[in-house]
Amino acid sequence: MRHLTGILFVLIMGIIVTGCGNKNKIIEFSQLKAKEFAVPTGTVADKLVLSRFPDAKFKYFNSVLDACMAVKDGKADVAAYDEPILRNIAAKNPGLVVLPEMITTDAYGFAVRPDDRNLKDTIDNIINELKSSGEYDRMLSRWLPEKGSPLPMPEIKTGSNGVLRFGTAAITEPFSFLDASHNIVGLDIEIVSLVARKLNRKIQIVNMDFGAMIPTLVAGKVDMIGACITITPERAKKVLFSHPYYVGGIAALVRK
Repeated sequence: MRHLTGILFVLIMGIIVTGCGNKNKIIEFSQLKAKEFAVPTGTVADKLVLSRFPDAKFKYFNSVLDACMAVKDGKADVAAYDEPILRNIAAKNPGLVVLPEMITTDAYGFAVRPDDRNLKDTIDNIINELKSSGEYDRMLSRWLPEKGSPLPMPEIKTGSNGVLRFGTAAITEPFSFLDASHNIVGLDIEIVSLVARKLNRKIQIVNMDFGAMIPTLVAGKVDMIGACITITPERAKKVLFSHPYYVGGIAALVRK
């Protein structure tokens, strides 16, 4: 009888401990209230989080990957950043998951100079063709797999009648990033390569800091830019945006 009592005690304590542990797990969007968010330094992620969760606390990290690893290591409750980038990190790091509900919703697009409407129309036509044919969905499955790293970029033969100068920030995987061979690849690069092929031009990729892309475009040093760029009214005063090619926003990454 004493032995049976001891077994029951252990089982009850196990249920209690497990129950307490489950209360600490974040599985719903509403549980983000008053939580500690890990965000990259120098971004507006914290301001966007505060627009939904005014009582949020913050820890700042040098990169979005560092912020996500802080969540995995239990140093923060949740990481907040652009949804596709968080999805990419979660796919390569078991134990992390992106909540389905978004903190904010944004549309991403390419940008050209206001007087270059012909280039904008070409970009829009390529985006529309990719989506109507179903090829866009296949591209997304390649660049945003549920598990593991993005697949290699397909080889796309471009033209030879002039150059299409594309400005990007190759730190926005899976949109624009360096692969193992230090080539700049990504969803944005694939779409721009198709635009260059349509125009019979050779693509020239100009890598730069994210904040320099719009000034460089306005100055005429590149023809178009893209790297997970959110379409905003403020930016639209300076540049001409393509149709949105991805709808994302600020999402929340938590431990499974």
